[in-house]
Amino acid sequence: MNILSFDIEEWFHILDNDSTKTVNEWGKYESRIHQNMERIFDLLEKHNQKATFFCLGWVGETYPEIIKEISNRGYEVGSHTRMHQLIYEQERVTFKKDLEYSIKTLEDLTGKKVKYFRAPGFSIREDNKWAFEVIAEQGIEVDCSIFPAPRAHGGFPSYKQPIPSILKYKDVELKEFPISFKTILGVPNIFSGGGYFRLFPYPFIKQWTKQSDYVMSYLHPRDFDAGQPVIKELSAFRKFKSYVGLKSAEKKLEQWLTDFKFIDLGTAVKQIDWHSVSVVNL
Repeated sequence: MNILSFDIEEWFHILDNDSTKTVNEWGKYESRIHQNMERIFDLLEKHNQKATFFCLGWVGETYPEIIKEISNRGYEVGSHTRMHQLIYEQERVTFKKDLEYSIKTLEDLTGKKVKYFRAPGFSIREDNKWAFEVIAEQGIEVDCSIFPAPRAHGGFPSYKQPIPSILKYKDVELKEFPISFKTILGVPNIFSGGGYFRLFPYPFIKQWTKQSDYVMSYLHPRDFDAGQPVIKELSAFRKFKSYVGLKSAEKKLEQWLTDFKFIDLGTAVKQIDWHSVSVVNL
């Protein structure tokens, strides 16, 4: 099962960096999302592939035509919050208001219920599991926020299982699609999204995909934009992570879509026997 998903945000929505942190800073940067979305639409149409799009409410407010086009083309729309902030840096009430606003914005634009969610930076961790209560309260049925490996920000390594499962926390029960990984020499190697996808040579990605029963991708419009400006305030390491592999990523994605069949979350949910999957109690 290979699931294709995109996190729909602008190229400057880089976490853990003061110069790109909030809407006050975003106005200083040029918009590149329309041209980057066209790349994605063209590839999906060319290869007849479905995908789920986790969209920022801010994108819906700023560029409503993008959300409408995603939906009108027949793709699923999920929430990626409104303002792309790390959840573990927020109070519960702040996150609730942000998510609520995001879902309303997306539902008003598409006329469809928002059932899917992914946290920015996979920022639900051991110390803010209360976020799952908020997610469920807002009507989310399927979560894709678990990053079951160590991570600079976010990450939930104790989850351990990189497979679809039932997540239980207090009175909350969600269908969970965590990020997948390939274990090599006992170490989890993420390869199906973001900087990891851009970093690894395609033969590695192809081999690991073939060897995996479950792959959850998480790609961004900026991953395929080699012409985006460099944010000078980033450290050398963050610049490497943010800009490595941009020139080859579009070709890499096209090859991936040629070699493998992908499905969206809705299709995946229907294919799984949820009575037989693992239950993870947090």
